[in-house]
Amino acid sequence: MTNTKVYLEIVKQLREMITIDGLKTGDKIPSERELSERLNFGRSSVREALRALELLGLIETRRGEGTYIRDFRGHQLVQLLSTFILQDQKAKRDVFETKNYIEMDCLHLVVQKADNQEINKIKDWFEATDHFSDDEFFQKFMELSDNHLFLRLWSILKEYYHSQEENYLIYKRELYLNLLNAIAEKDLEKTLSAYKKLRNLSNFTDKY
Repeated sequence: MTNTKVYLEIVKQLREMITIDGLKTGDKIPSERELSERLNFGRSSVREALRALELLGLIETRRGEGTYIRDFRGHQLVQLLSTFILQDQKAKRDVFETKNYIEMDCLHLVVQKADNQEINKIKDWFEATDHFSDDEFFQKFMELSDNHLFLRLWSILKEYYHSQEENYLIYKRELYLNLLNAIAEKDLEKTLSAYKKLRNLSNFTDKY
């Protein structure tokens, strides 16, 4: 099972567990260890699913107290979009296109706002890492853009995108390096050009 499918399955089971246990907004959910045992998934997978749910604003972690439900049962966005997307080919293309626009907008913010030290940290990580996923690479720039809403939207969209794609696209390392170098130069035009080359886009010209 892929990491994305594991994440989606944990979210599904967690939602069912909350319903069965009659938990409501403000209630505390079991600990990471308890969830791992109850749902029969590794703690690292459970931790990633909880982190994603927290980014979506569905749960909140209170230091020293535990994790609490914010508005889980009333939050139908994931379920509704998933049903919609799985039944509509145009919607699948829309997800891919919207995800790309969000990534470009975030890169725009990074070029404008990020300082050289922050970008150099990502370059150091890149040089020290032989294998990484596309999500890992762009997650760093999503966070660096310092726009929480973009990060939340991107997190949702990438999960939907991966949930329908059986085979992840593999991009060449040199294309990531070209993009990283353009960002480090603070050259927006070169950055967007490198991004489009990485994604093999030829029709994203109206906005950029």
